[in-house]
Amino acid sequence: MKNQLNEKCAIFGVFGDSEIASRQTYFGLFALQHRGQEYSGIASTDGTDIFSFKGQGLVTQVYTEETLKELTGFCAIGHNRYSTSHGGGPEHAQPIIINNIAFAHNGNLPSVKALIDFLEGKNIEAGDLSDSELMAEAIGVYVKEGLSLPEAIEKAYPLFTGAFSCVALSKDSLVAFRDPCGIRPLVIGKRKDKIFFASETCALQTVGADFLREVEPGEMVVVNKDGMESKILEKRAPKFDIFEFVYFARSDSVMLEKSVYEVRKNFGKILAQEYKLDIDIIIPVPETAIPSAIGYSQETGIPFEMALAKNRYIHRTFIEPLQDNRDTKVKMKLLPLTSVISGKRVGVIDDSIVRGTTSRQIVKMLFEAGAREVHFLVGSPPVKFPDFYGIDTPMQKDLIGSQKTIKEICEFLGATSLSYLSIDGMVKATGLPKERFSLSAFDGVYPIDLFDRTSEFTMDVPKD
Repeated sequence: MKNQLNEKCAIFGVFGDSEIASRQTYFGLFALQHRGQEYSGIASTDGTDIFSFKGQGLVTQVYTEETLKELTGFCAIGHNRYSTSHGGGPEHAQPIIINNIAFAHNGNLPSVKALIDFLEGKNIEAGDLSDSELMAEAIGVYVKEGLSLPEAIEKAYPLFTGAFSCVALSKDSLVAFRDPCGIRPLVIGKRKDKIFFASETCALQTVGADFLREVEPGEMVVVNKDGMESKILEKRAPKFDIFEFVYFARSDSVMLEKSVYEVRKNFGKILAQEYKLDIDIIIPVPETAIPSAIGYSQETGIPFEMALAKNRYIHRTFIEPLQDNRDTKVKMKLLPLTSVISGKRVGVIDDSIVRGTTSRQIVKMLFEAGAREVHFLVGSPPVKFPDFYGIDTPMQKDLIGSQKTIKEICEFLGATSLSYLSIDGMVKATGLPKERFSLSAFDGVYPIDLFDRTSEFTMDVPKD
């Protein structure tokens, strides 16, 4: 559920737009709204100056026609933000502007010691800066010393320890680069003579660009008036975060040459093979679990029903419900169709369970709507370990999968039964080898060194 895990961030960039590049960036960010809803920003250049605008809220709330007209130029980058590292206020919104460059980052650096030591060695106060701001400052140091933007990024790159997919612009160049593991997604698109970068392919489709390829792990791609060039900054060791397939990506995106929709449908099919339940209907928790429910239905022949109606206009609210009505948040988003549920043995499927509180309320809601039985299915394994690479997961002690067995979780939910997709089943659904993925949320194996943050989790979790 989206109210349990918060998205990371979205980045977008375009070079060579004879129209106003900021308009293309606006539509790209609109397509990537699901990856961050707290702040949005765009920076552009006309070759002489860099212009920027940032604000709090959804893309449609932040920008106006007048705003976009002021963001002139042939090149622009944009960012939708959800705060992951420290630095959650509006002053930390991106793109970050420093020394005539603009910078935007999706991901998270679990250790910033090398960056802080470097900047303090340059007499730059680093204590209150977010990981993204530290990265921008380091690149800015080398730009100030006379290096071009690509040269500055290459020089600063060894200081970046963690997950990062980034775009940056100067007055004459657009640069995209990615960490050696490729934890977070980043793709390249083209439309006529324009080059685009985006977190997901759905944004390329929105602006009418054709998908070219991914930015490779460890690669830097530079675009300027002379064309597009690539340079490998560090040997690739790909470990894509499988949670992109489980939850974060839009279902109409393509990742690792795989349709996210088809992979999620496969989650449901394999879950049906692992757990054959005697139920009357299968219903999804909208939206991410819809393909999995379709897959489960196709594999079993059990009727698929959209029996949880989602309020399509709900995004986010700053008004908290009264404490004596804890169901209000869920009921603002989801309401059961009693006529479909009443008297039925219901299978309800969700993409994941994090804290378990929302899932518990959904089970309660279904029973109140007259369900005879409520069997809860999950299109991923138990989430037992926190994320350090750009997902705002709770601390491990708040992850129900790290504190309770599956039987105990089922009792907490009040469900008739609880069935999780296995790790092997989840990987099988992608059609890719297990070694290609980071499975850290499920197995506690972190492909990028966490340094001192390893003390924030334990491998002593329930074994089911």
